[in-house]
Amino acid sequence: MIRTAIFTFIAIAITTSVSIFFPSSPPPKSSYHRLFISLSDNASVSHHLSTLTRRPHVAGSQANAEAAAYVLSTLTSSSVRSHVAPYDVLLTLPVSRSLTLTPPPPDPPIAFSLRQEIYDGDPYADVANQVLPTFHGYAKSGTASGPAVYVNYGRVEDYATLKRMGVNVTGCVALAKYGKIFRGDIVENAYEAGAVGVLVYTDRKDYGGGGGGARWFPDDKWMPPSGVQVGSVFTGTGDPTTPGWPSTGSCERLSNKEVEQRDDLPHIPSLPVSWADGEAIVRSIRGRVANDDWQGGVDAPVYRVGPGPGIIELTYKGKQVISRIENVIGIIEGAEEPDRFVILGNHRDAWTFGAVDPNSGTAAMLEVAQRLGKLQNGGWKPRRTIVFCNWDAEEYGLIGSTEWVEENREMLASRVVAYLNVDSAVHDAGFHASATPQLDELLKQAAKQVQDPDNPSQTIYESWIGSSNNSVIGRLGGGGSDYAAFVQHIGVPSADMSFGKGYPVYHSMYDDFTWMKKFGDPMFLRHVAVASVWGLVALQLADEEFLPFDYHSYANELQRSAEELKGEVADKGITLTPLFNSIEELKSAATKINNQKKAMRENKGWASTWKKDPWKVRELNDRLMMAERAFTDRDGIAGRPWHKHLIYAPSRHNDYGSKSFPGVDDAIENALSHNTADSWRAAQHEVWRVSRAVKHVSLVLNGQLT
Repeated sequence: MIRTAIFTFIAIAITTSVSIFFPSSPPPKSSYHRLFISLSDNASVSHHLSTLTRRPHVAGSQANAEAAAYVLSTLTSSSVRSHVAPYDVLLTLPVSRSLTLTPPPPDPPIAFSLRQEIYDGDPYADVANQVLPTFHGYAKSGTASGPAVYVNYGRVEDYATLKRMGVNVTGCVALAKYGKIFRGDIVENAYEAGAVGVLVYTDRKDYGGGGGGARWFPDDKWMPPSGVQVGSVFTGTGDPTTPGWPSTGSCERLSNKEVEQRDDLPHIPSLPVSWADGEAIVRSIRGRVANDDWQGGVDAPVYRVGPGPGIIELTYKGKQVISRIENVIGIIEGAEEPDRFVILGNHRDAWTFGAVDPNSGTAAMLEVAQRLGKLQNGGWKPRRTIVFCNWDAEEYGLIGSTEWVEENREMLASRVVAYLNVDSAVHDAGFHASATPQLDELLKQAAKQVQDPDNPSQTIYESWIGSSNNSVIGRLGGGGSDYAAFVQHIGVPSADMSFGKGYPVYHSMYDDFTWMKKFGDPMFLRHVAVASVWGLVALQLADEEFLPFDYHSYANELQRSAEELKGEVADKGITLTPLFNSIEELKSAATKINNQKKAMRENKGWASTWKKDPWKVRELNDRLMMAERAFTDRDGIAGRPWHKHLIYAPSRHNDYGSKSFPGVDDAIENALSHNTADSWRAAQHEVWRVSRAVKHVSLVLNGQLT
């Protein structure tokens, strides 16, 4: 209460002092931005996270509806006008599963329990039975039986290695490790290689502390022996029954048969298993010894590739249900440009308790909202509208955000300035950010204003980037979170941020408040720091008269990507000249609009306020805002029409990964495989498509018709 009173006094003092000297002027927005940083409250963040994670709350459950109500109530009490945007979507739930290993005689069969164990003193033991049985979302129901074959991380290159070793995967059950690619691609790659089923496990080397004397949760941060990483194996985006349109009310839907025929749903059964169960299966496999980089950690058995001789039989039966999901939407309306939106997004649903993924992000979002509520009480109003979006059903396939974007597509495409995503706010130490390149400098400037929670003598910027000029900002081509619909579908400038990158108990029942309190962020200072950077970026985008975008960063990024591509197509008869020419045009357009912005700003001293032409500012900002849309193509990437962005989209074989120019990358891969004149001509066509998109961006920035 004392803290709130002090901050209210500071806000009033700022307002009063500025009013004395400039009676007709409100306080400068920068004063409110500084105040925003000072309003941090780690106790409040801790309370939010504790409340949100008291029970498992998978999408479609009553517990998740209660979590939505909590978010709605907190936003409303923070002076953020809020509502629920519901959708009825297809989800899947487990009905039954079994897994048996039958080794050669005389050893008896092993029936695995497939159960995550509670531990002595587990504060969530009374609700552990509410955690769903371990399964893969949208897994194919059925039984698979065959000799076990070890496939490392289940990547395309891993199957190529097995082929060179003379190992035939056809008719086998693949045993793959989590860790390098999206689990849905693990299942798809196994199917393409001829496997009849897939087991995916968290290897002790990657998730269990490496073996040896390593301890695990609750004594240390590592995954316990029975811990299982669950998750979706759907490689698409949004509700599978409504591809490209929103799942509202009694809308049109694909039939069950049409859904089953989709290429982005698995064709063979799969199960996730623990590192203890995975290691037991590894011990049963004979055949050639796997490569050194395929081996396990300290005290692990020798990893062999098989097949067999043991026989794996896995059975999975799931059910499909149309379930109500709820996005919570909060709005702080802009005072001068209410039809321009700055959106902050995080999802709420979790496979289990979700202390890291995703509710560390939800707690940070509520912290931002509460701080902005206090600023409103002190007289601040944003220039542009700020929108909070708390998504549902992200874990199943980015469903809540995708349905909302598809429902509001035209309005969002014409009005959104930027989308700022935080999925899991805190995994560990170390700030990480990814963005479309025109936001790079804005992220750096915000990081310079916030203290590093793990080193009070430095700012986040100093510990994150320091004096190095090396690029440490990632890009948003992967499909791992809710920025996908904004960047890859409608072309909105976007960013994503967190502390840490990955954590051992990911998507297991041990991702709870106790793990976060002991190992992730004991004092919740990292949560507060993420909220500070997130909120500062939003405030700059919402309040600055001129949008703080710099397309020079984009042009430089495209130049680097084109140079890398040049090495890949050398001696292939592919010319990149049109692409390099388009990038040069983009550099010129970026320079021109920056100069225009500078000239307008220098002509806008407070003494010449009466000369301001707000429509010129608006028009320039619209060019900056809409330029990202020009990277999209209405036909989308070949074979993946939902993905419209020609610069950023997921890799064909790994939904978490990406390369720039994904359509070109797909076409080159196809041409290398078939090596026909038509396939190389198709690759050249994709280069031309990207070149035209980059040219369109320059035209938008220039703002003049040809």
